[in-house]
Amino acid sequence: MSHKFVVLSLLVLVLVVSACAPAATPAPAPTVAPQQAQAPTKAPEPTKAPEPTKAPTKAPEPTKAAEPTKAPAAAPTKAAEPTKAPAAAPTKAAEPTKAAAPAAGVKLPAVDPLKVTGNIVTAGSSTVFPLAPAAGVKLPAVDPLKVTGNIVTAGSSTVFPLSERMAERFKDEGYKGNITIDSIGTGAGLERFCKTGETDIANASRAIKDSEIENCKKISRDPVEFRVGTDALAVVVSKDNKFLKDVTLEQLAKIYSTGAEKWSDIDPSWPKENILRFTPGTDSGTFDYFVEAVMTPAFKTADAGKKEILGAKNLQLSEDDNVLVKGVQGSPNAIGYFGYAYYQENKDKLNAVAVKGVAPSDETAENGKYPLARPLFIYSTGKIMKDKPQVGNFINFYLTNVNDDIKKVGYFPASAAALDAARQNWLNAMK
Repeated sequence: MSHKFVVLSLLVLVLVVSACAPAATPAPAPTVAPQQAQAPTKAPEPTKAPEPTKAPTKAPEPTKAAEPTKAPAAAPTKAAEPTKAPAAAPTKAAEPTKAAAPAAGVKLPAVDPLKVTGNIVTAGSSTVFPLAPAAGVKLPAVDPLKVTGNIVTAGSSTVFPLSERMAERFKDEGYKGNITIDSIGTGAGLERFCKTGETDIANASRAIKDSEIENCKKISRDPVEFRVGTDALAVVVSKDNKFLKDVTLEQLAKIYSTGAEKWSDIDPSWPKENILRFTPGTDSGTFDYFVEAVMTPAFKTADAGKKEILGAKNLQLSEDDNVLVKGVQGSPNAIGYFGYAYYQENKDKLNAVAVKGVAPSDETAENGKYPLARPLFIYSTGKIMKDKPQVGNFINFYLTNVNDDIKKVGYFPASAAALDAARQNWLNAMK
């Protein structure tokens, strides 16, 4: 009996041991534990937490951003990144304020030129001046190809090169007629225009005189003035003249008067040699201008000034400026005067004398500092311009294009206001 009990006890013991064997293998359990622990590794799925960066665009959802706090400590550090994203956004938002600053500016009210009336006159810098010549008064377009009939002009030897250039350009652009330009001096040109009525246009290096206007009226002509440019009268000496560099207006008047025969009579330091005087003829506008600007102030009246010139010794007059150039060039004791354009053509042979310390030049003529600058004109009448359309068309072409060529000829542009006035005169005459 006891033997059976022992056997039975052993069997029970074996069964107990075999039953407990699975629980007794603790090693496998840890291997399972890591597999379950990988669930937290899935917790970093909150690395999808960048989605919370979208949270700022959806105001309510930022509360879900707290879910990453269930993750390990590393997850909250990533959750903090969205807080940096909103911080960056405002800095970018500020950039437009920088862009706005330059665009701000000061805004002026809109202007409708159609509603603006009245004239405007400007003056000042010769540097700014090249921008001004876009004159305000516009003339109707002229097609030289459609212009027929002849044109006759005469007058100033000073205006002659400019009118000649405009006539050449008119022909180059298609005009088939003939333009006659006689260089006979302002006075003679206005006589042909106002006394005999032989010409369609008068060229003048001075304004028309009252007596000449009266002569025009006697033949039923009402002259219309057109300012076309500005000239500087050049006082010149030979290249061999070493003593005369500058002269005052008073000295210049004395040089051309009966009160001086030798250079030393003007200035004791100058040579004791006879003054050889050359001057344009009395029909020249240049002569008239010299009397007006130089002689009249010194001798009180134009008649007295003119008498002084004509009474001076060793005087040669000529309507041909080329004769004057050759005469002055021939002696170191000679002196002459004529338009700046002729000096420009012969500056290799002659020296220009400064007047009151200012030499003639583009700049000094334009800004008025040179004392002997003067206006240039052409004259016609409204009746001539309408009866002979070719004359009206040529003057239109002249006023429209003169500033393109005037400096090439050796003269200077009239002011924008003066050229506008000339163009307006054309419009008025053609009504």
